[in-house]
Amino acid sequence: MNDSQYNILAEDLLLALEEAIEDCGEDIDYESVGGLLTLTFVNGTKIIINKQAPLHQVWVATKFNGHHFDYIDGKWIDKREGGEFWQFMSNAVSVQADAQVLLSAE
Repeated sequence: MNDSQYNILAEDLLLALEEAIEDCGEDIDYESVGGLLTLTFVNGTKIIINKQAPLHQVWVATKFNGHHFDYIDGKWIDKREGGEFWQFMSNAVSVQADAQVLLSAE
């Protein structure tokens, strides 16, 4: 993948995540600035998602740990645990929102 392809895919992912957060029904604030998306929860915790253009990755930092995602076969896959981005984010947001949240790109 070249830099242009990566940037398009990563920006599309961040925009889709913003829309999913907006539609999830929970009180989660978000702010997007220059490839960095910050989710802020009612309890004050945050999840930070950012583009790592030199590595062609998307990084996610939760209150528990950090994860690096590579784009593989049409999906963003966690390098550490092998999980898919949307499932990971659904779980992480559910924990930090203290509510069941299902996020998807649709």
